[in-house]
Amino acid sequence: MNRIYTSSAPEPIGPYAQGVEHNGILYLSGQVAINPENSELITENIVDETHQVMSNIKALLDQSGTDFDHVIKCSIFLKDLNNFGTVNEVYGSYFGDLVPSRECVQVSRLPKDVNVEISVIAAIKS
Repeated sequence: MNRIYTSSAPEPIGPYAQGVEHNGILYLSGQVAINPENSELITENIVDETHQVMSNIKALLDQSGTDFDHVIKCSIFLKDLNNFGTVNEVYGSYFGDLVPSRECVQVSRLPKDVNVEISVIAAIKS
């Protein structure tokens, strides 16, 4: 089992790893819209917030030697399901024809009062 770390994604805000690779499968912790360059939270609008979340995920995938084409499953947590269409559009722009399985649920509250958090399971490229 290998712990994944990159300074190109936000530092964990609790006792957890950015990701863990085990037997060729990558499990990424939920990402929120923290800019890793300055540790600032991006929540002004849901489009920019979602792009930052996906950028953080991309950094972790890159660090692990894989990419969005190898994502198996995503979990999207939204503070307001009314943002589903916008988040879905931004999220979808990061994938080609090989889209993963996914669920998207509304939750009452997320860390740092963000509007969206996404976690990922991916295969390591062989």
